[in-house]
Amino acid sequence: MTVRQSRRRALLVVAATLAGPIAISPMMTAPAHALIVFDPSNYSQNVLTAARSLQQITNQITSLQNQAQMLINQARNLASLPLSSLQQLQHSVQRTQQLLGEAQNIAFDVQQVDKAFRQQYSSVSLSSSDQQLVTDARSRWQNTVGGLQDAMRVQAGVVANIDTGRAQMSALVGASQSAIGALQATQAGNQLLALQGQQLADLTALAAANGRAQALTEAERAAAADQGREQRRRFLAPGSGYQAGSVQMFNR
Repeated sequence: MTVRQSRRRALLVVAATLAGPIAISPMMTAPAHALIVFDPSNYSQNVLTAARSLQQITNQITSLQNQAQMLINQARNLASLPLSSLQQLQHSVQRTQQLLGEAQNIAFDVQQVDKAFRQQYSSVSLSSSDQQLVTDARSRWQNTVGGLQDAMRVQAGVVANIDTGRAQMSALVGASQSAIGALQATQAGNQLLALQGQQLADLTALAAANGRAQALTEAERAAAADQGREQRRRFLAPGSGYQAGSVQMFNR
């Protein structure tokens, strides 16, 4: 082999050696993201997953809104009525009781009634003096007049309570209609029932006062009839006849 042939072979080997990396380098230096692959099945699955997540979030928001509304409704149902008529109702009842407690002579007491009827309205004693009969009759008359006056005072008190009850009823009905919850409506209804109870108490007191006055009137009438029979008996009872006596007409 000549020197020229050896040099030529060496050049070919060098050229082949340099050409190999140049041909391979484009494939090795290409980036990985340059190859894009679209998977329709995977895309659909991701869309469904996102839709389900969105629906769950929407359901949670709706549940929270419902819970908040429920708490608001509970707060309304537990709200107390700002109006209270209990003190005024108690004052009206106490005023009526005070009028009944101021009953004259024979009060609304069982023991006092029994004692008064034993002393003043029982049968007239035959041994009573005429003066005692007059005194007892006057005492019974005073009881009757006092009972009539007491009845009229109770009537006046009940009539005075009508205006107070009307104002309370108007306020309670308005509060009931504007109630924001069950508790306020219930409390307004209870106070309306209390108002009716106070009015029934007034009617009871009025009936008691009128009945007392009527009973005293009838009792006086019965006692007066019994006393009248005794006085008539005494008037018709035979007594000593006329006894003549000396009479001096003119001074001498």
